[in-house]
Amino acid sequence: MSMPASAQLRQLITGHFLPRCLHVVAELGVADHLGDEPMTAQALAGAAGADASALERMLRLLAMAGVFEARGAAWTHTELSRTLRSDHPQSMRAFARMIGSRVHWAAAGELAHAATTGRAAIEKIVPEGMWAYYREHPDEARVFDAAMTAKAGADIAALIPAFDFTPYGVIADIGGGRGHVLEAALAAAPQARGILFDLPQVVAALAPSTRIERRGGDFFSDPLPEADAYILGSVLHDWADEEAVAILRAVRRAAHERTELLVLELILPDGAQPHPAKVLDIVMLCVTGGRERTQGEYASLLAAGGFRLDRVVPTASPLSVIVGKPDE
Repeated sequence: MSMPASAQLRQLITGHFLPRCLHVVAELGVADHLGDEPMTAQALAGAAGADASALERMLRLLAMAGVFEARGAAWTHTELSRTLRSDHPQSMRAFARMIGSRVHWAAAGELAHAATTGRAAIEKIVPEGMWAYYREHPDEARVFDAAMTAKAGADIAALIPAFDFTPYGVIADIGGGRGHVLEAALAAAPQARGILFDLPQVVAALAPSTRIERRGGDFFSDPLPEADAYILGSVLHDWADEEAVAILRAVRRAAHERTELLVLELILPDGAQPHPAKVLDIVMLCVTGGRERTQGEYASLLAAGGFRLDRVVPTASPLSVIVGKPDE
């Protein structure tokens, strides 16, 4: 028997408490303390530094979503809860910690500011913005870096089987962070060499590589290297249209006539169907001032930046490769 509309809406109204429990459990490292044998909440709480009664109540709610499972008086892993372990190959713990961090949660609490102004919610609590906040809070910046590293791992697993990097001699990853995506692309294209372009403090912290040239700079103000392909991996969605177009124009100035632009992003569907980009779009509205975009919006964005949309290559994940070519 279906629930009345009021009861369904009540579930939606209070739905934020389940992910909040997920954030807290990830921060405490509960999944790391739970091995293959069931453990009681008392034992888990002792290992994680939590209150046993409070932890049991959180686990009970998480189990409704398939995260952990009750076995009598004890708890055991599910497929979902195992991905909260730090040692899982597709670990989501760092991502959960980042989304549940104090600054992210506070930004979500200021969503009304975004609704009434159109600007990022975070500016209500951190006027200088998220990137400045991370510069001043290195511990939280490390959690962010770990979350982006985990995201890169998931992206790579979907990207490499779907996209052929072998036609390119020089691949430049713009804003590529630690270079995980570029390393995977080069492994799939043994004849290519790579250029990793990111802020000087980012590239300075990386180990030397025989196939990757590191270049420090700011894509808003410094010239970009010439390359046969440019990767913009989860970069454009961090920015509003004006800044995103400025990034694309910087790439266009460096590109030659046969260059291909590889934009790695989620694409918002035009219809009402559920899609992870719709949630991520609100995350961007809260913390960066950026946005997710439809294929048509990406086509317009690329055109404003000097590129034409050539094709879209889907992957096994929600990630797509939006391929642009220089406008003639």
